[in-house]
Amino acid sequence: MRTLIISDIHANLTAFEAVLADAGSVDRVWCLGDVVGYGPDPNECIALLRQQPGLRCIMGNHDAAVLGFIDLRAFNEQAAKAVKIQSELLTQESHDFLELLDIMIEEGQITFAHGSPSDPIWEYIITSRSAVENFSAFQTQICLVGHSHVPLIFGENPHVRPTMLMPQNADRWRSKQRFILNPGSVGQPRDRNPKAAYVIWDDEEDTWLFKRVAYDVGSVQQRILALGIPSRHASRLSQGI
Repeated sequence: MRTLIISDIHANLTAFEAVLADAGSVDRVWCLGDVVGYGPDPNECIALLRQQPGLRCIMGNHDAAVLGFIDLRAFNEQAAKAVKIQSELLTQESHDFLELLDIMIEEGQITFAHGSPSDPIWEYIITSRSAVENFSAFQTQICLVGHSHVPLIFGENPHVRPTMLMPQNADRWRSKQRFILNPGSVGQPRDRNPKAAYVIWDDEEDTWLFKRVAYDVGSVQQRILALGIPSRHASRLSQGI
């Protein structure tokens, strides 16, 4: 079975469509939160996500924010403005979809958390230290996270700090140990690579394939600016920051 694992679409329909086309036929789609935020297409991204096979999706901090579950003062000024604009764009159907999302779920031996299993909404797992502090917070073999917008793997090692890997395009991962995996961001990568990021898990081969795909960044930037979303959220797309 092929499972498409994505995170942080951030209302970037063009990037999301590119990922789906590049991934090809899959049996399931798992989304690790932040379907909305920053980008110009919140309703369109939600509608397309809902069409995907075997969908499992959790809530991210931007999803929670557009619903009013998080005080906008928790965000920086530019992010808060983007959230406010998106909350005004959101249809009732999109609102209802986001409102029903769990903040953390388990699927067999896999835990889903947007930020971390310790703090599913806010915490970033971006260092070996933050990873080791979180291995005790989930009981499954694997924990899938998003939020940092950077593809990462942390392999548990009971004697030393977790192994930290930063996978590149077409890298494959296989492990019998416990690990934490971040597929990177579809809609706003932050590892200095502007290409949309995703992972394909083949459970028969037990491999995790990291992938990147280019998309029309310029058209997304134009739509962001047309909506009055802060220009920072447009310019960073071409830099992958």
